[in-house]
Amino acid sequence: MTVRPAAVAGQFYPAEPARLRALVTGLLAEVAPEPTPAAGYVVPHAGYVYSGSTAAHAYAALALDPPERILLLGPTHRVYVAGMALSGAEGFETPLGVVTADRELVMAVSASSAMSVRPDVHAEEHSLEVQLPFLQVVAPYVPVVPVAVGDVDAQAVGDIIEAALALPGTGVLVSTDLSHYHPYADAAALDADTIERITALDRTIPHNRACGASPLNGALVAAQRHGWTPELLFACSSGDTAGTRDRVVGYAAFRLRNGHG
Repeated sequence: MTVRPAAVAGQFYPAEPARLRALVTGLLAEVAPEPTPAAGYVVPHAGYVYSGSTAAHAYAALALDPPERILLLGPTHRVYVAGMALSGAEGFETPLGVVTADRELVMAVSASSAMSVRPDVHAEEHSLEVQLPFLQVVAPYVPVVPVAVGDVDAQAVGDIIEAALALPGTGVLVSTDLSHYHPYADAAALDADTIERITALDRTIPHNRACGASPLNGALVAAQRHGWTPELLFACSSGDTAGTRDRVVGYAAFRLRNGHG
């Protein structure tokens, strides 16, 4: 099995397995989710001390009704890619073990002309990796296919999601933070407007409002197609958790509520 090793353990989350599991379990224990049918979730991807409490709102909900497989979409921060990229790995390592890829799902999304296989894009990318320990705790046997979303239009991302949904039991997970490096009050206003746009299914969220705008807008395209309702679960900024208030990063967790569920 080809395995993509952890790149940000010890930076974005603890590298020691017991500490990591205890942190994730503790964050989840602070949340009391409602059991609601969901096609997927939107989660942040900063260090756990900053955004883990926000992510926990989505993962605690996912734990109540785990999908059979997960399409994980996140932006690229380090390596440019035109279109979208798979890692080529069959497993993804964290201190909690190895998450396996779903072969059927890999085949389904590989059919897109916008998809490539780029291990270099995935090698140091944190937006996808930081989701895995949460998934290992709440859905430990569910396979995951991480896709790095680069320079691509929302319709192409929506088509990838469509291909994934053709496999019954597939859930969608979108990794994005909100605004970056504004003063606390300014960020709160910007993020409130962005949240309103997301819940209104505005699939033209700009990159300066959400670093994962490309996968997010693609998920909103899919939401329009399928009648999903983005439902805000929680939002805050680094100024509320572990950072100063002069330059904050915004975070939000959403449920993609499935009205047909």
